[in-house]
Amino acid sequence: MKKIGFLSFGHWSDTRGSATRSASDVLLQSIDLAVAAEELGIDGAYYRVHHFARQLASPFPLLAAVGAKTSRIEIGTGVIDMRYENPFYMIEDASAADLISGGRLQLGISRGSPEQVIEGWRHFGYSPAENETDADMGRRHGETFLELLKGEGFARPNPRPMFPNPPGLLRLEPHAPGLRDRIWWGSASDATAAWAGRMGMNLQSSTLKADETGEPFHVQQAKQIRTYRTAWKDAGHTRESRVSVSRSIFALMNDMDRAYFGRGEGSDHVGIIDDMRAVFGRSYAAEPDALIEQLRQDEGIAEADTLLLTVPNQLGVDYNAHVLDSILKHVAPALGWR
Repeated sequence: MKKIGFLSFGHWSDTRGSATRSASDVLLQSIDLAVAAEELGIDGAYYRVHHFARQLASPFPLLAAVGAKTSRIEIGTGVIDMRYENPFYMIEDASAADLISGGRLQLGISRGSPEQVIEGWRHFGYSPAENETDADMGRRHGETFLELLKGEGFARPNPRPMFPNPPGLLRLEPHAPGLRDRIWWGSASDATAAWAGRMGMNLQSSTLKADETGEPFHVQQAKQIRTYRTAWKDAGHTRESRVSVSRSIFALMNDMDRAYFGRGEGSDHVGIIDDMRAVFGRSYAAEPDALIEQLRQDEGIAEADTLLLTVPNQLGVDYNAHVLDSILKHVAPALGWR
């Protein structure tokens, strides 16, 4: 395991026990947790993106703020739903956030996940083309985004511009060199993992996957990662690919940890999501020695190079910093981290 980051869903609710009672709370605490995590030595701060929900939604202002407040950690998303995105406008936002952070952006994109509303992307002005599904539309937007990231000119300049133009066709500005190599695709199936490999994107695999074989989640995820790497190699890409998996992992260090998470060992679950039979990976919560042994049996973690720890963001910055610190000090070294 080369890198460990955290992944926040950015929930807020005005309920008893919540430390994030408003959108302002969750945004500011997301920045504070990234700063605290960098001080602990963690490798990355990642954020989910959900529309029409009391969760983080517009990622680029947050990513830019985190980039300005930190100096070392990777900052990223997991994932941006490309069904909602204008790839042209997104290039400007993503490139600006990457330049502010000094080239630390690791941008996870995908066709998206189940939504709070019916066909929410239509409210954003997008609809699938004829004979195209919404998933196809998301992948099409993703392909356009990847092409634009190359930074090649495509727009014919005005012969009487307001400001002088460089020669030739114009590209979108600003341009972020190297960002194309730091785009990840969130995949729930073996087929889309292979597509991401062919497209030269890194792979994000979460705690949900299409149940394609009936095997335990971590076994199917490991096979998905191997499928991705085979497609990457066959496509002839020369740089080294990266793969992340996300997990809910809690080291039980004190009575508060046990009160929150010490309810016994978790297990996989199977359900139907977006008309797809899916397998949901288990959570892990145990004392460090037991936790290490459990995680060593997780084939998905073994295949990946990056582990994203999902955090209970509504419990506040201090408690989440404790959760991350416990993993980094008492669990991660035994799994080969640093």
